[in-house]
Amino acid sequence: MNRAAAVVVLACIALLLADYVMAPTASPAPKSATAARLARKTRDGWIAWLLIASSAAFLAGAKPAPRRPAKARPVPPPAVGHASACQPTEPPPLDLSFVDAAVALHGRGKESAIPLLAAIQTHYRYLPDEALRRLCDITAITPAEIAGTSSFYAQFRRSPVGEHLVRVCHGTACHVSGARQITQELRRYLAIPDGADTDPSRTFTVDEVACLGCCSLAPVMMVDGHTAGKLTPAGARDALKS
Repeated sequence: MNRAAAVVVLACIALLLADYVMAPTASPAPKSATAARLARKTRDGWIAWLLIASSAAFLAGAKPAPRRPAKARPVPPPAVGHASACQPTEPPPLDLSFVDAAVALHGRGKESAIPLLAAIQTHYRYLPDEALRRLCDITAITPAEIAGTSSFYAQFRRSPVGEHLVRVCHGTACHVSGARQITQELRRYLAIPDGADTDPSRTFTVDEVACLGCCSLAPVMMVDGHTAGKLTPAGARDALKS
């Protein structure tokens, strides 16, 4: 069907061109010139309509070229022995056997809340949520009492602590000697995010404390129990390196 329409289109175009080329060569008599022009006009009209109809049939029967599907890029399999980036590994579950041992040692009553929290923090280095839930399950201590006690005493931590604990004194003597600049430089040097006190690798935790009892060494800080005084921002960085 589509092929026949194409043949008709070509034939109509050829007839129109032939008629256009032959018309000037014909020299009819003056009386018959008008009749010849009318006949040619009628003939060209029919050929034009036939050309339009065959062109429409040709276009209607034409099929668009099929699209080639895009080739998918092969995804390499994950390397053996390495976890996939889309499936992060979960940390191992917390061993809660220490909580049971601490409760057996200090008791299950509400009066044992502070000793139990202190023992849990000493063991885990902070107060994990799983350990606190276990503590509430096996003692008479309520979650509200744990939240109130852990938030009232500054030594209790609810977030993981780094491998090294840095305490910067912000007492009066240290404050006027530049303790704020010491803390800011340590946070910048360790890339500690805003709102956090531990660097992303959990190597250092920087705490601000009210007093370290070394006012004569102001400004002063303590790293894992070792005191460094008369600090400058550069001196505080060197104390961490050592």
